[in-house]
Amino acid sequence: MSSILSGTVALVTGASSGIGAATARALAAEGAAVAVVGRRRDRLDEVAGSITAAGGAALTVQADLTDAAQAAGAVQRVVTELGRLDTLVNNAGLMLTGPVADAPADEWERMLAINVNALLEVTRAALPHLREAAQDSPRRVADLVNISSTAGRVARPGTAVYNLTKFGVNGFTEALRQEVMRERVRVSVVEPGTVDTELGSHVRDGIREQIARMTEDMEMLRPEDIADAVTYIVTRDRRVAVNEVLVRAAEQTW
Repeated sequence: MSSILSGTVALVTGASSGIGAATARALAAEGAAVAVVGRRRDRLDEVAGSITAAGGAALTVQADLTDAAQAAGAVQRVVTELGRLDTLVNNAGLMLTGPVADAPADEWERMLAINVNALLEVTRAALPHLREAAQDSPRRVADLVNISSTAGRVARPGTAVYNLTKFGVNGFTEALRQEVMRERVRVSVVEPGTVDTELGSHVRDGIREQIARMTEDMEMLRPEDIADAVTYIVTRDRRVAVNEVLVRAAEQTW
């Protein structure tokens, strides 16, 4: 296994499937010990098992990150059991689309809870450890990567509240980047386009079919494509800060 991240610890949220699982495996392949965090213990154990089977180190942390206490507890457990925290990937997210006029209020609340509040709480808990890691790591740098979306750049009918959350993630990322950059904590955002994950399966009937029609002739991105982008960001020399990466499917216009 490559050793560029050897001696470092990474925490990946929403790591039970899709982009999170692929990112956890990719960081482990670069030598990081990886904590996989999410709600589905069985799926997290599968991801962790695949990492250890490949010769890496992994820790499963089951937590509902929409609960502030659990979010803080997840970060603390990683630091306690793995000794430090050098890389945070805020990947956990939810996409529930549909017109504003007939959207169930609970869908908005769920998206705000995971896409915004959970990201904020995990970031708040992780920042002191990332600051410390940037000072005592052999690489002398730490990384925080937020997974946003093309929906953080382009607003379209039917995605208004999802747009709100992802535009917010982009703005938060840029402001935080400026706050901590002189401490060599790099803060970056990755904006994936249409990726072949289970994200679209959470939407209501009818809307799910609309999404399928939009993408039926498109070769969608794979989770590994986004994991590649995250890995590129966090393996750069400390003199390099990749602030933003936009990754669209080749045929995607939005």
